[in-house]
Amino acid sequence: MRFSPFVNVRDLVPRAVELFAKGGYSRASFGKDCLAGLMVGVVAMPLAMAFSISAGGTPAQGLYTSIIAGFCVSAFGGSRFQIAGPTGAFVVIIFGVTARHGMEGLVAASVLAGLMLVAMGLCGLGKFITYIPYPVTTGFTAGIGVLIFSQQVKDFFGMTIEKSSPEFFEEWVQYIKAIPTVDFATLAVGLGAIAIIALLRVFAPHVPGAVVSALTLTVVCAVFKAPVETIQTRFGGIPSSLALPRLPLITWEVARDVFPDAFTIALLAAIESLLSAVVADGMTGDRHNSNTELVAQGVGNIASVIFGGIPATGAIARTATNIKSGATSPVSGVVHSAVLVLFVLFLAPVASTIPLACLSATLMIVSWDMSDIPRVIRIIKTAPKSDASVLIATFILTIAVDLTFAVEVGVILAIFLFLRRMIEVGGIKSANSDLIMELAYGDIDNQRVDADSIRALHQNDVEVYEITGPFFFGVADMLQNTLRHVSKSPKAIILRMKDVPAIDSTGVTALESFLAQCRRRKITLILAEIKEQPKSALEKTGFIADMGEENIISTLNEAMIQAGKKGRDE
Repeated sequence: MRFSPFVNVRDLVPRAVELFAKGGYSRASFGKDCLAGLMVGVVAMPLAMAFSISAGGTPAQGLYTSIIAGFCVSAFGGSRFQIAGPTGAFVVIIFGVTARHGMEGLVAASVLAGLMLVAMGLCGLGKFITYIPYPVTTGFTAGIGVLIFSQQVKDFFGMTIEKSSPEFFEEWVQYIKAIPTVDFATLAVGLGAIAIIALLRVFAPHVPGAVVSALTLTVVCAVFKAPVETIQTRFGGIPSSLALPRLPLITWEVARDVFPDAFTIALLAAIESLLSAVVADGMTGDRHNSNTELVAQGVGNIASVIFGGIPATGAIARTATNIKSGATSPVSGVVHSAVLVLFVLFLAPVASTIPLACLSATLMIVSWDMSDIPRVIRIIKTAPKSDASVLIATFILTIAVDLTFAVEVGVILAIFLFLRRMIEVGGIKSANSDLIMELAYGDIDNQRVDADSIRALHQNDVEVYEITGPFFFGVADMLQNTLRHVSKSPKAIILRMKDVPAIDSTGVTALESFLAQCRRRKITLILAEIKEQPKSALEKTGFIADMGEENIISTLNEAMIQAGKKGRDE
């Protein structure tokens, strides 16, 4: 299979266009999509504001993000059911970017990340993103959950802290010092929100707990005039209009400074969006187009910040809600955006009275769901120690350092562990004793072998070695040591390569060195049962021409016959 640096444009057709082009969309489907979009819009409203506030933005920015990015991803994406918007995974990253570079830096990083996502999709990298090892994704997701929980403590307890530190440990030092400033009215609201959400999950799991808790506690606080901080008191309310587009001016210096953050945003957006699409496929039996999805995510992120929003990605919880609510197409995602537009235009004053402690409590529940501590503990107990160590390392680095570094280290560790396992399953072993047992029955692979071959094996005039697994640097090193362990020089050595799917340049170099050793000791080298990729690689390097075409044998018994002749001739 040949790799092309760019995908075919015809393979980037959005699922919405495919759906209407086929003419299979009915009035009944539209009705289902409208109901699903209404439900998702209601669920997304408090989450969008809560995530944005936690990330250092305003409630309005969260709503703008859900509206603009949600529309773009649904209209141009590669999944029928994906719902995009602000998510918990981005909270930590956005908070760090705004703390280092300000909101203008976040806008620049988001635009660059959007361009990276578009490039990933055009280059066909969508299918490779999901190959990031499971322990790595589990580790950084759990770490992000802990960080989100930590960021909610201030508003949940109503503490007085001038400026929260973006560093996890410094943040908790601030919390300890601020314990005397805890506001018990605010704490009561937060505990009440958690209780409502928890009870609804048990007794009415289909009812959106975040929405019910926000409505209930907003009414209670208004009736009793509770002295708690609200969206209105901190942010001055929510604008009753949409933001006008504003093209950002990105200088070379700014782009250089925020490039690492942009890469992190792009990578995490790609991972979370495609994982969300995979979850949707599993729930519906559908199949998304990963490259189209990446292009749409890139467009959505660029459009989001142009219209006053923040970075967005596919939201697993909202996508699952969309499916469970009966969605049939991307139209439900467009309706979800329209519902939020109506909310901004007509209900913004009401939403401005929502207590911040209620939103913090909602995010604490979200952080618990993201961390999934029981699953993490189960993996650590039951998975191989290598996987558990990768998960723990990624988790700790996410909390103690930052997400980018954690993912990089986690992936590198996973690669080294993978290579070690490949070396363990691969190797080289002498097959003489096994072949002698087979020859006792008179054949190898149901084909006759002549007496010279049998005699050569018994007299150790022919040595047969089997190579298993990919022939790269680990196995190559084993091959270099093979002749050193042969006490008597045989007339011929057969390398049986039926279980070698691929060879790299290190393996080729090792074979060249092995051939040179054999020639110095006047040993004929024969390769048997070599597969297509290794044979092609050896032909391109000139190894086969140097070795001689006659010594490349398609079957083992023919190689045995030729080796026996070599021994007899000499």
